[in-house]
Amino acid sequence: MMAPGYVWIATNWLSTHLETNSPLPSDTMDDFQGVLTLRMYTPDSELKRKFISRWSNLTSGTTGYGPDPIGLSTYGLYAYDTVWLLARAINAFLDQGGNISFSGNSRLANLRGERLHLDAMNFFNGGKMLREKILQVNMTGVTGQLKFNPDGNLINPAYEVINVIGSGIRKIGYWSNYSGLSVVPPEKLYSSPPNRSSSSQNLYSPIWPGQAVQKPRGWVFPTNGRQLKIGVPNRVSYRDFVSQVPGTDMFTGYCIDVFTDAINLLPYPIPYKLIPYGDGTDNPSSTELIRLITAGVYDAVIGDIAIITNRTRMADFTQPYIESGLVVVAPVKKKNSGAWSFLKPFTRQMWGVTVIFFIVVGAVVWILEHRLNDEFRGPPRRQMITILWFSFSTWFSTHRENTISTLGRFVLLIWLFVVLIINSSYTASLTSILTVQQLTSPIKGIDSLISSKDPIGYQQGSFTRDYLINELGIQKSRLISLKMPEDYAKALKDGPHNGGVAAVVDERAYIELFLSTRCEFSIVGQEFTKNGWGFAFPRDSPLAVDMSTAILRLSENGDLQRIHDKWLMRSACSRQGAKLEVDRLDLRSFWGLYLICGIACLLALLTHFLMTVRQYIRHYSPELDSSGQRSTPARLQTFLSFVDEKEQEVKNRSNRRKLEMASNRNESMDNHSSKRRHIEPPPDASNEA
Repeated sequence: MMAPGYVWIATNWLSTHLETNSPLPSDTMDDFQGVLTLRMYTPDSELKRKFISRWSNLTSGTTGYGPDPIGLSTYGLYAYDTVWLLARAINAFLDQGGNISFSGNSRLANLRGERLHLDAMNFFNGGKMLREKILQVNMTGVTGQLKFNPDGNLINPAYEVINVIGSGIRKIGYWSNYSGLSVVPPEKLYSSPPNRSSSSQNLYSPIWPGQAVQKPRGWVFPTNGRQLKIGVPNRVSYRDFVSQVPGTDMFTGYCIDVFTDAINLLPYPIPYKLIPYGDGTDNPSSTELIRLITAGVYDAVIGDIAIITNRTRMADFTQPYIESGLVVVAPVKKKNSGAWSFLKPFTRQMWGVTVIFFIVVGAVVWILEHRLNDEFRGPPRRQMITILWFSFSTWFSTHRENTISTLGRFVLLIWLFVVLIINSSYTASLTSILTVQQLTSPIKGIDSLISSKDPIGYQQGSFTRDYLINELGIQKSRLISLKMPEDYAKALKDGPHNGGVAAVVDERAYIELFLSTRCEFSIVGQEFTKNGWGFAFPRDSPLAVDMSTAILRLSENGDLQRIHDKWLMRSACSRQGAKLEVDRLDLRSFWGLYLICGIACLLALLTHFLMTVRQYIRHYSPELDSSGQRSTPARLQTFLSFVDEKEQEVKNRSNRRKLEMASNRNESMDNHSSKRRHIEPPPDASNEA
C-alpha cells in the first residue's frame, strides 16, 4: 500500500502524533514515508522561540521527567494561548462589574436520581457577557495574532502542508482561506489582493510513497478485476469505420484500430470486452448508446461517436481522433464556358464602377494636363477622344500621351496601381473559369437548402436529424431517413420532384467516403458545424484523460494518419480537381482601392483649382480693374477663358504686359522731366531781377 503509484493524504492528527512522540521507531516511520499531512500554521516569532526553549528545558531529562523531552505540537501552543486569552477575558469581565455566580436549572432537576447526577450541575450566570469579552480579545501569543471575526472564528486560519520523509517531516507549502495553496507564508500575502487562480496555486514537489518523484496516478486497475464492457455500434452502412466480423465477437474498422492502438499505449493493462449494440438491420442511435453509460449498462462506448453538446452532458469524451463537421452534398453538373465567359470574373456592379472610374480618372488627368500639355489640347471632339482613349488604354498600359504636371503624374501613378490589382485579379479569375472544370448546382449551401423547401436526406441513426430540426428550424416533413450509400445516390439522382431529395446533410467523414467513387455529386457550400469523433467514458473517468493522451501520441508519431490511409484512402474520381462555380469578384473586394483613387483625384483637383485661382488673381485682376470689368458674369467668363488658355501663353502675355507697363512708366517720367525744364526760369534772369 506504500509502493509507487499510491497517494496518502492524512489530516492534522498525523502531524500532531509525529511532533508529540518524536522520535518514532524507524519501522513506524517507514509506514508513513511519502504521506502528505497538514499542521496548523503558527508564524515564527521571538515569543514562540522562547516558549519552545523553556518547554524543552522543562521537559528534558535534566529536570527528572525522563531521558527524552515531551514533544510540543501546535495544540500545545494553542492551549497555552487559550489560558492567557481566558485570563484577559475574565479580567475585562470583572473590570466591567461582572460577578462570578452560579445558579441551578429547573430542567436539570428532573434528572435527579440518574447515575450522572446532572441535577447537581449549576450554570454560570455571566456566561453571555464572558463570551462577548472572549470574542473581543485581540492579543498576540505564541501562535500569532488571536482575534475573532463576527462569526466567532479565528481570523486568517492557515495550515502547513507537510511531507513525511526519512525520520522527519518536510514543509512543502501552505494553505489558507485567503490565498489557497502557496509556497509563501500566508502573512506575506495578506497585504496584496487575493489570487485564487490555478496558476498561483503552487507547492514544492513532494516525495511520494516508494520514493517516487513523479506525481502518481493515485489508483490502479485491479489485475483480477472484471472486464470493461465497451459498447460498439453495429452499423449496417459505412462499415469501413466500424463493423462486426460475422459469426464472431470481433470488430474491425478505422475506429476499432484507433482504439486498439491507443489502449496499447496506456501504462497499465485494461481488460475489456467489445459488445455490439444494434440489431444489424438499422444503424443504431449513438445518443441512445451513450445514454446506456449513465444507466450502467456499458463502461465505455467506442466507434464513430460524434462529440456534440447533449452527449457531453451524459459522458466524458476523449480528444477527437478525426474531424467531422456537417456538410451538404448535392448533384452537380459540368458547366461549359460560353461566348460571354470573359465577363464572368466581375459582377455587374464591379464592371459599372470600374468603367466609371476609367472615365473619371481620364477626365481628371485631362483637367490637370490641359493647361500644360499640348497632347491634351485641341478641338473639343479631339479632346473627348483623348480622354476616352487615355482612360481605357491604361488597362493595357498602352497610353501614348505623356503627363507633364506633377499632379497628373501623381493621379496616374495611383490609378496604374489600381489597374494592376484589378487586371491581375481579372486574369486569375478568367483563367480559372476557362481552364478548370466548373461544376454547378442549384443548391449553394445550407442557407439555400433551408430556403428551398425541398426534401433533405440524412443518415439513419445520426444526430443530424435533431440538429436540423432543433437548431436550424427545418420542418420534420422535409427530412427523409437514408440508410445505405446506395440510398444516398438514388435519392439524389431522383431529385426532389421524383420522390428523392435535393441534397443530403451528413458528417464530412461519411461524405468523403461516399464521394470517393461518385463523381456526379459534390459538397456544396462550407462545413457549417465543427466537431469530431471521440470515445465516451463515464463522467470523471480517468480513462478519458489517459486515452486522450494516447490519441495525441498516435497523432504525433504518425500512426493516426497511417490508420486513416489504411481504411479511408480511396482512389479519387476523375472530377477530384473540379470546382463549383467560381465566386465572381464584386465591389466589396476592391472598394478600398477605389476609395484611395477617388481621394487622390479629389486632392489633385482641389490643389489644381487653388493654383489656377492664384495664377488668375496674379495675372488677370490688374487687367480687369483697369478695364472696369467688375460684374460677376464678366469675371466668370474671363476666368473660364483663362482656364482654357495654355499656362505658358498666360505667362508670356503677363511678361509682355509688365514690360509695356515699365516702358510706359519710363516715357511718362521722361515727359515729366522735360516739362519741368521748360517751366523753370534760367538762372541769369533771376539774378537780373
